[in-house]
Amino acid sequence: MKKVILSLCAMLLISFTAHASNQVPIDNGLISMKSHYDVTTTADRLVDALKEKGMTTFARIKHSEAAGNVGITLRPTELVLFGNPKVGSPLMVCQQSAAIDLPQKALISEDEHGLVWLTYNDPNYLKARHNIMGCDEVIGKISKALNMFATKATQP
Repeated sequence: MKKVILSLCAMLLISFTAHASNQVPIDNGLISMKSHYDVTTTADRLVDALKEKGMTTFARIKHSEAAGNVGITLRPTELVLFGNPKVGSPLMVCQQSAAIDLPQKALISEDEHGLVWLTYNDPNYLKARHNIMGCDEVIGKISKALNMFATKATQP
């Protein structure tokens, strides 16, 4: 399981290291935003922004620390799982299979150039993945909220 997680993290890192703008949509359904801070500070700022808006942080996984515990060197990499039933439940009402992608996740990682990125699932990708119809307002609200959280975490 650890090898699978590490492999997925490596693929994510590779997929967005060539981009230099602040927010980068990636063809695989991810949106990445370049951070002005290190990984830990970016994750701290994200958790603070989430708390400020009444969101729950369910977990904060320090993948690089876990990798180090088994003798593997991994650039700083953290995953934050978060949500709120007021936000996620309407999406599940639209299409119950969306629950497999909830709670929301944000990956904060450092690439090989020392740049730090915050990456999250694009709600429009989830809309297509789960064939969600008639819930554009819900998708729009989630998109706006995720962008706001990412901006607060990554920008001065």
